[in-house]
Amino acid sequence: MLDLEVVPERSLGNEQWEFTLGMPLAQAVAILQKHCRIIKNVQVLYSEQSPLSHDLILNLTQDGIKLLFDAFNQRLKVIEVYDLTKVKLKYCGVHFNSQAIAPTIEQIDQSFGATHPGVYNSAEQLFHLNFRGLSFSFQLDSWAETPKYEPNFAHGLASLQIPHGATVKRMYIYNGNSLQDTKAPLMPLSCFLGNVYAENVDVLRDGTGPSGLRLRLLTAGCGPGLLADAKMRVFERCVYFGDSCQDVLSTLGSPHKVFYKSEDKDILFDANTHKVKKFVLHTNYPGHYNFNIYHRCEFKIPLAVKRESADSQTETCTTYSKWDSIQDLLGHPVEKPVVLHRSSSPNNTNPFGSTFCFGLQRMIFEVMQNNHIASVTLYGPARPSSQLRTSDLPQ
Repeated sequence: MLDLEVVPERSLGNEQWEFTLGMPLAQAVAILQKHCRIIKNVQVLYSEQSPLSHDLILNLTQDGIKLLFDAFNQRLKVIEVYDLTKVKLKYCGVHFNSQAIAPTIEQIDQSFGATHPGVYNSAEQLFHLNFRGLSFSFQLDSWAETPKYEPNFAHGLASLQIPHGATVKRMYIYNGNSLQDTKAPLMPLSCFLGNVYAENVDVLRDGTGPSGLRLRLLTAGCGPGLLADAKMRVFERCVYFGDSCQDVLSTLGSPHKVFYKSEDKDILFDANTHKVKKFVLHTNYPGHYNFNIYHRCEFKIPLAVKRESADSQTETCTTYSKWDSIQDLLGHPVEKPVVLHRSSSPNNTNPFGSTFCFGLQRMIFEVMQNNHIASVTLYGPARPSSQLRTSDLPQ
């Protein structure tokens, strides 16, 4: 049985590890992998065809805990404890749920001190007791005595008589005042671990295609830069094709000399000249072979679109654009796509299937079978965009 500390609006964890709201998916998975002997039987739940329509969920089946990550930014949005018999919970160092202490409504009131009346959902027969960033749900249909509910008791208030000893069915930790309206907060300072992360990436282009990247970077700590909050700094850097390896490392270093940790993109250098040769931007969609190796790159790519009887216009491709919408803008490629197979060894099969690579405007779009973009590879002006080789494909 796990012994966990509850900190409203922040985290759930113990002395060895902590799940924090706003934490990137990759860091949560790293915790689970590190403590795989203690935390076992973890399920990854997502929508295969519509990965942006539902939260990405890590279900700790053995411990009765779900970690819900926002489908877009892939940061921890809600922590749900759905089986309190499998965990011990404490608040401010004092247990309110364990083998010896039942999480009754009286115990919750004693531990947290209710300041607002609860909310009763008659359709689901659930009674919710809400605090800022923390909610408890009580299942009413499991009680032997049916509670007496009067929706119009007095002065617009309802009345609900709750039987003595009612216990918590589920507990939620989230950000803000409402579980229904909650959003994943910004990545907390404790998750930076001395590194610099890209908030978003703008692809720069010239008349023929991409010319480089403009990165908006975040770092925790002191130093020059725009102040985002008490301890977070924001600054911008640009990297171009042809920049030397030394220049890139110097450019992407944080203001206090901590090097940029690229977990959402690859910058590849020519083996002979040691200059930037190409960029690979990763979207980190579930159902892709490289899922969770990278963070999601929040990129914007300007596309040159030629309209009939009009000058060339610019449209934008983002991390969330689908391939059919890009084809509508740029036109269907003349050549057939290159089918990309991935596997850990020649004798193994990839359970996620193949992806398809299309070359347009000095870019290679790797497309998944659900029509989402898995990665975009950007090339410098040295070679024509029509040349698409197997060695060019993302690995």
